[in-house]
Amino acid sequence: MSNDQRSQRYQIGYALAPKKEQTFIQPSLVTKASERGIDLIRIDPDKPLIEQGPFDCIIHKLYGPDWNQQLLQFSSRNPGVRVIDPPELIERLHNRISMLEVVSDMKIDLNSKGKLSVPKQAVVSGPTEVHELRFPLIAKPLEANGTPKSHQMYLIFDTEGLQVLEEAAPMVLQEFVNHGGVVFKVYVAGSSVKCVKRKSLPDISQEKMKSLKGFLPFSQVSSNAVDDDDREVDLEKIEVPCEGFVVELARAMREALGLNLFNFDLIRENDDNISARGDSDRYLVIDINYLPGYAKLQGYVSFLMDFFLNLANNGESS
Repeated sequence: MSNDQRSQRYQIGYALAPKKEQTFIQPSLVTKASERGIDLIRIDPDKPLIEQGPFDCIIHKLYGPDWNQQLLQFSSRNPGVRVIDPPELIERLHNRISMLEVVSDMKIDLNSKGKLSVPKQAVVSGPTEVHELRFPLIAKPLEANGTPKSHQMYLIFDTEGLQVLEEAAPMVLQEFVNHGGVVFKVYVAGSSVKCVKRKSLPDISQEKMKSLKGFLPFSQVSSNAVDDDDREVDLEKIEVPCEGFVVELARAMREALGLNLFNFDLIRENDDNISARGDSDRYLVIDINYLPGYAKLQGYVSFLMDFFLNLANNGESS
């Protein structure tokens, strides 16, 4: 390829851990991107970033002081190259408190399409602290850094169950909200937004709470264990939030976070009192992940290609 031909193509460098590279940069995506004038170029993490390129844009999910310093050095010498996304903004998603504080601070008008909040939560360092939270509680590690330990979560039913925190602190305790056993995963890639529904933890009735003791790891939670009604959730019958609500929420979160590639978990409170009063649905953002598993999406190649093409046409914010 001549220099003139290369200059007419859009060069995206990607720096990813091996497992993420395998799932994110699939042959079908590389082929489609190439057909549309976009080259996906692997960045070798074992070589100085400053010696690689040229790139028009860098997409990355590597962590650590050395990588951050390399990005700073590269950006200072190549100010016209977009870095998606800034490490200091990604870092906020590694802490489950600062992650949701961004949502709490958002100023957003959803035009009565739904009310938005986050679960009541607190950081604890031992089993004696509950901070006036109501059982049942979800216990999550404070750090959300993608390690196996960060995924060790528990459903806690009473003060006895708090003993699980003795060796796991610091943890985030979050009030459990009944949500019909369904979570809506909203994927964002710039202005591209897609919402899918997945099964989640079952509802827990007040009556059932009388017989639940201690705690359960998430891996052991089932409908039979915590729900009086053992019927399976039929996802086909679950109505997703209206498109306008989801798109507007995703836009606001993208702006508040300063990020382009992320997804968030959204639940809709299952409360008969809300329906009886005729109030708007209450939605809660419970988790945010950076550069998630887009390949799980049906039509993931088209979804990401829309984002790449917008980048190439300077249509996405830097």
